[in-house]
Amino acid sequence: MAERRKIFKIVLLGDGAVGKTALRHRYLGEGFKQSYNMTIGADFAVKRVNLDGEEIVAQIWDLAGQIRFQSVREVYYQGATGALLVFDITRSSTFESVPNWITELMENNKNKVVPMVLIGNKSDLRESTEGAITYESGIEYAQNLSEWSNVEVPYVETSALSGDNVESAFATLLKNIEQFIASDKS
Repeated sequence: MAERRKIFKIVLLGDGAVGKTALRHRYLGEGFKQSYNMTIGADFAVKRVNLDGEEIVAQIWDLAGQIRFQSVREVYYQGATGALLVFDITRSSTFESVPNWITELMENNKNKVVPMVLIGNKSDLRESTEGAITYESGIEYAQNLSEWSNVEVPYVETSALSGDNVESAFATLLKNIEQFIASDKS
């Protein structure tokens, strides 16, 4: 009997214009564009990934960040097995709204805690931005999330422009989902 393929549903969460679509495009090998159209509701992509010798299908749901799409987003959370929580390190308001995204995820996914990676995007702009969120603030918040959820929440700083740590952020989440599912079965 053929082994069933593992499908992980990943949701990309965060305010509008934090770089979710750019991260997804970069991860899929599509490079970086200077401007993207606003995501309406959700956008969807699939990537097949080899994880420890096993094929994983990553379904990547890029959810619109604008408040007016909140009711549209609700259906896309169902069945999520992991989340990338993205904020723009150059805009503190996007960091401050991360708890709202976690609440929305929980409320629309049967109050299930799922593996998450906190991503501070646009790290290439830190030096040129006064008041940028510090690396230490991201680490501290991820540690608080880990304690709250009883699931390790790593913090990764990325640049969709340069590609720095984009692959690593997705790979970390996929490995954490795999471990989470394995520990859930034992």
